[in-house]
Parts: sequence; structure tokens; C-alpha cells
Amino acid sequence: MSKKKKIIIIVSVVLVLAIGITLCATLLPDRLQGKLPADKVFGFAEKPADTVRIMSFNVRCTNVGARSMRDRVPDVVATVLKGMPDSMGVQEATPQWIDTLNEELGASYAYVGEGRDGGHEGEYSAIFYLKDKYNVIDSGTFWLSETPEKVSFGCDAACRRICTWAILENKESGERYIHMNSHFDHVGEEARSQSIKMIVEKSKEYEDIPAVFTADMNVPEGSENYDEIAGRSIFKDTKHTAKNADVYVTYHDRYPENKEAGVIDYCFANAGFEAINYGVVTESPSEYYVSDHFPLYADLAFVK
Repeated sequence: MSKKKKIIIIVSVVLVLAIGITLCATLLPDRLQGKLPADKVFGFAEKPADTVRIMSFNVRCTNVGARSMRDRVPDVVATVLKGMPDSMGVQEATPQWIDTLNEELGASYAYVGEGRDGGHEGEYSAIFYLKDKYNVIDSGTFWLSETPEKVSFGCDAACRRICTWAILENKESGERYIHMNSHFDHVGEEARSQSIKMIVEKSKEYEDIPAVFTADMNVPEGSENYDEIAGRSIFKDTKHTAKNADVYVTYHDRYPENKEAGVIDYCFANAGFEAINYGVVTESPSEYYVSDHFPLYADLAFVK
């Protein structure tokens, strides 16, 4: 065999191995099955009577590994319908996601909100709610900036960020609560601090009713931004106040075992609610990761 042919064969083998390794690295982590410790596989707890189930779900704007948004729609929808939250805050919900969720969940849910770039443009921090159970008394979206009524950037934020809120009234009991939902900036620390102050101030406008705040805050527990809301505001983290809690990382990016500080998604509640259950939902309707975040929920009882 000539030297040239040997070189061609060697190069070909190296290329095949490189492609194979790349494919394995891309595809294998998509499979959730068998990747979690047995004591960290959590579904939804049974919802106690007379409680409100709140859910927070970063659905991921694009692919999770090799799986496209469209590939993941059935798992996302099945997860929501299994949990059947009274209201759910979503993050990274592109207009395509919003249209799809509205179609797939429309028999049970309606939503409020708009895109962060205005109207039906940009990612939503929308709130979906059980439309046959609740009336929307009031709702809105404001920008987390110095001009909250305008499409705008906050301080040192890399992206426009918004907060969507809704006052929901139970059609039978008349009980009301306000759900606020957001996705904080991943770069700007000042922008996150400003966002927290604006959301806390907004909640004070409705101090006479229970309030919840769901968010992908893009910061871990113990950070300054986290302490601003969990330690120095009217809100408490339901993960730590719930009577029962299934605790795990919320952001995993397909490698939960490597995410020691992977809790960046939260459900906070004020004193109008008592937290009964809190859970990070790590199970999937299929063998794949539903998103690059695990959804979480809290079952809350009205404080009489």
C-alpha cells in the first residue's frame, strides 16, 4: 500500500471517529432515562383540596441538544396537563411557543401577556390560567427598566426584560390572587436588582390579596439578587417554606449531575399563602429531557 493511501485511510478513520464522538456527545445527553439518581426522580404530588397550584416553566426558546422546539412540544404539553396548574408562568416562550401552547392547551387554558419586544414580538413571560375556573380581573405587562410602560432595556441588561401579571378570581369562591412572572437578565446585575425592586413595588399595590412571583432569575440561591427578594421583601421562597418539598436543581442543560448551583428558577409567595407542597418535576413523559430546565410547582393554601 502506498504512503498516500495510508494517509488517506488514517485521515478517514480519524474523521469518522470525530463525527461519531460528536454525535454521541450531542444525542446521548438528550436521554433522561437512567441519568438521575433514583431518589431524584420526581413527578407531581397529589394536589391537596382547597389549594392553588402554581407552576413555573422555562420551556427553552430553541433546541435542547438535538431535539428541536417542535420535537419537544408533546412532552411540554403532557407535563403541563399532568400537573394541571391553576396558573403557570412560562419563560423563553417565543411567539411560536405561545401560539403552540395556546393551541395545544386551549381547551383548558387561556393566557395573558405580550412579547418583550412589544406585541407578538420577542419572548413572552406569559401566564396561563384555567379559563373555566378563573376570571381575569386585571392584567398587564411592564418592562423592567426606567420606562416600564415602553419597550425598553433596563440598566446594564443584555436583553429587554418584562414582567407579566394577572389578578385571578375563582368563579365559584370569589378568592383572588395575583400571579407575577418574569425572566431576569442573564448579564446585568444592576438590571436584576432593579427588576426585583419594581416587582416588589408592584406587589405592594395589591397587599390585600395573596401574591405569587415565579421567575427564572438567572441567579442561584444565596446570591445578592436572590437575598434581595427572598430575605428582604414580602416574598418567601416556597422551596423553604413548604411542608413537603421535592428538591433538586432546576437548570440542568442536560447534565444535572454537574449543576451543583443549578437552582435559578423560583416560586415565591407572600404571607397570604401557606405553602403545602413544592416540587421540581424531573420525570419526563418520554425518555428525553423536556427542556434544559426542570419545571417546578407549589401547592398553596389561602391564609384565612
